[in-house]
Amino acid sequence: MKLTLHHINLSTSDVEQMDNFYQHILGLDDKVEGLPTLEKNKGYAGDVAFVSDGAIQMHLAQKDIHAGFNAQQFVNPVSRGHIAFRTDDIASFKQHLTANNIPFADWGNQAVAGWQQIFFYDPDGNVIEVHQVDE
Repeated sequence: MKLTLHHINLSTSDVEQMDNFYQHILGLDDKVEGLPTLEKNKGYAGDVAFVSDGAIQMHLAQKDIHAGFNAQQFVNPVSRGHIAFRTDDIASFKQHLTANNIPFADWGNQAVAGWQQIFFYDPDGNVIEVHQVDE
């Protein structure tokens, strides 16, 4: 079970302003490879902009304090943002979390088509996503 840092999600009330800042002030590119297909009718319908340094993506997501409630999940990944890792074996990673008594919200592909996503909290309450891309 391999994990690699995939993206950092920042939640914002102004996606356009954040997108402009990260592109024009920090020089990140809006031409991002492998963008997810958002499932806007399954719990989160906010705007999202994507930028990258060529290796790591940033997802600039419209803050939605109700997304977890709307998706019937106890972890809301767009209330404060999250750090996301990609895995090659999400089933084993779920077993690993369960064996270590770490509860997680299994969003499946509820937010992103073709990605199996889980979300959980680190000891300080930061949200972490682990996802696997479907074959």
